[in-house]
Amino acid sequence: MTDMKTCFKRVDYDLSGLLHYIDIGDIGLPDIQRPFVWTNAKVRDLFDSMYRGFPVGYLLFWENGQANGAKQIGVGEKQHAVSSRLIVDGQQRLTSLYAVFRGRKIMDDDYRERGIEIAFRPRDGKFDVADAAIRRDPEWIPNISTLWASGKSSYLIVKEFLQSLKEKAALTDEDEEKISHNLDRLFDLQKYPFTALEIAPTVEEEQVADIFVRINSEGVKLNQADFILTLLSVFWDEGRHALEMFSRASRHPASPDDDPSPYNHFIEPDPDQLLRVAVALGFGRGRLKSVYQVLRGKDLVTGEFSTERRESQFKVLQDAQEHVLNLTNWHQFLSSLVGAGFRSAEMISSQNALLYAYAFYLIGRIKYETPEHVLQKTIGRWFFASSLTGRYTGSPETIMDGDLNRINHLNGSEDFVRTLDEIISNQLTNDFWQITLPAALESSSARSPELFAYVAAQNRLGARVLFSHKSVPEMLDPALKAKKKALERHHLFPRAWLEKQGVDDLKIINQIANFAYLEWPENIDIGDEPPSGYVFRIQARFSPEEWGKMRRMHALPDDWERMEYSEFLTARRKLMADIIRQGFETLK
Repeated sequence: MTDMKTCFKRVDYDLSGLLHYIDIGDIGLPDIQRPFVWTNAKVRDLFDSMYRGFPVGYLLFWENGQANGAKQIGVGEKQHAVSSRLIVDGQQRLTSLYAVFRGRKIMDDDYRERGIEIAFRPRDGKFDVADAAIRRDPEWIPNISTLWASGKSSYLIVKEFLQSLKEKAALTDEDEEKISHNLDRLFDLQKYPFTALEIAPTVEEEQVADIFVRINSEGVKLNQADFILTLLSVFWDEGRHALEMFSRASRHPASPDDDPSPYNHFIEPDPDQLLRVAVALGFGRGRLKSVYQVLRGKDLVTGEFSTERRESQFKVLQDAQEHVLNLTNWHQFLSSLVGAGFRSAEMISSQNALLYAYAFYLIGRIKYETPEHVLQKTIGRWFFASSLTGRYTGSPETIMDGDLNRINHLNGSEDFVRTLDEIISNQLTNDFWQITLPAALESSSARSPELFAYVAAQNRLGARVLFSHKSVPEMLDPALKAKKKALERHHLFPRAWLEKQGVDDLKIINQIANFAYLEWPENIDIGDEPPSGYVFRIQARFSPEEWGKMRRMHALPDDWERMEYSEFLTARRKLMADIIRQGFETLK
């Protein structure tokens, strides 16, 4: 184990020095190493603390031992082609300071550009977030960025501000002295002292993460995706930028005149999620740890680093990412989810299951050239099964690594499809359908994967909405935007009625088996009436054939409205499991 006394050194800076090193590229401050999550109010508080002479915490840098011909972090030409220090902790503080002192915009956590305008009132040294009232008030400097961006000396800045203030109101000598002093103090924030702990380049990323957590217990623990994204910022910034832009575009519907967009109704992917798909496709790995080392150019046998090895591995990642961000691939994959009965994010219980299904889609399409009509159903089956069983809920990287190992060296399309189906069949046994699944349905979770699979199965089977002539798929169309949801979850045995019968445990009242989706007007009409009262009234609207099919499609036992509640729950869970099985088997 590395001796902790020798793995870092302490270095003192003043703020102007830090900003200079960022300007010339010696300290790597990526535009978007992580999206900027601070509010303007928090930036205001940072400046207020510095102005008062309070400490604002250590910075944590990691010396870059691979600074040989790599691309500089961020955008624009830098004097130094490669950063000698990467920021591990202090990203938000340095981004705040750099944005304000240099007048730069930042990218927020929704991938939108915005400026940070911090106002200062020299009369009393007060900071605030600029608003319309402050911008109209001559007592305020509405955006302190202008002080340093102007290139003027502090003497000229003070003189001009006092002159503009005198045009509005008389100033005493004492006022002028106090305002001058406060402006000088603000201007001199460039001299504010910072202490950085600089970790040696020989320290492994796991230890860097451990140091980060120990120093800043409130910080977000770094993971392998963070380290790989930082490597992209250093060695392939265009790739990092492409991930960010794809993520950003996926969050906002495109207008009819716009180019095609990754926007969809299932997921708003983050860069690290897309990265995982690219790593699975390019390297056949679910675990990112070894991929990080490979991308640094490390020979996993000898432990030696090589620029040529790094460049060749980055080429693999670049090719894989191009496929991941291809909009045709993206939307064709998502259409396989629709084909499997899933309609929107409201039916997705595991984003891991979705993203790994995308990786398998790409492997099937690109590596094994599986015909699209075959691939659509194969991936639909895979997603349905992996979502239903919670395959990637615990230790997802380990499970994915095992799955990828099974499909990495196959003999073609048929082998690929057969292997995925074998993995599914090993989980979806008769015991699963008849014992495990009914037991799993004994749940009150509104986001249960079993519930979503049940609704997806109803979609596949073309079921009508309960007590309606409309179909489940058309009523769950995510493109429909109304003030009230078209379908609402309804207690078949109403809560108020159950409570009158002495059933007051919400986990029992809110069992999945006690719910059905109804059109909202129907839900209101039923109210708290027991099924023995409302069923016969509604049944009269339908023919015996229609009613029988509707009852079967909604897993309702014969004469369910007369059953004891506990007996009804047990019987319906078995029938719901059977509906899920029928829906899944339509994908074969």
